[in-house]
Amino acid sequence: MPGTFPLLPMTSLPANRALTPHPEHPAPAVAGIAVAVAAHGSGGLQLDYHLAGDLAALRLPSPAAPVAPDRLWAHTCFEVFLRRGGEAYREYNFSPSGQWAGYAFAAYRQRLENVTLPAPHLEWQVAEGSLNLRVALPAEALPAGDGELHLALTSVVELADGAPGQLSYWALAHPAGKADFHHRDGFALAVPLALPDL
Repeated sequence: MPGTFPLLPMTSLPANRALTPHPEHPAPAVAGIAVAVAAHGSGGLQLDYHLAGDLAALRLPSPAAPVAPDRLWAHTCFEVFLRRGGEAYREYNFSPSGQWAGYAFAAYRQRLENVTLPAPHLEWQVAEGSLNLRVALPAEALPAGDGELHLALTSVVELADGAPGQLSYWALAHPAGKADFHHRDGFALAVPLALPDL
């Protein structure tokens, strides 16, 4: 797992939120997933993910070089989607392998292919019955503009007792119908971050 990194002082109290599984994709081995969100004095964002459950019943990716591969969301990973007004938004995936990926979208699922997002700082911790991640996103990683930052907090859990690729989808808010982390209704947490245009 990646090493530790210095965290800047928080300028707001953490907003603790519990994720829920999509009703069509349960994961009985997971007791719960929670995320704490707080702003940093640098204008960035800190996310603390905590998964409690039977880790032996989950497929966790093996450690790998911390590059930015595609399709991390096809296996166990934590995620955040960020929007600040308009239709554009950003997505970050964080894998227990130590890998991460970031994407920029002009509108719903309209990916901007030639945009490289800043790297997050990741600190993973695995204990009996829990998987924990602390993420520090720099200000440059967040969407520019005025107003509140809207977050969709999500997680993908791959189950070990089924065929490879059997996934459970967790989110702060699920839209009606099938699981869809990109749906606008999923951006359910507003964070009053005042950031300059980037």
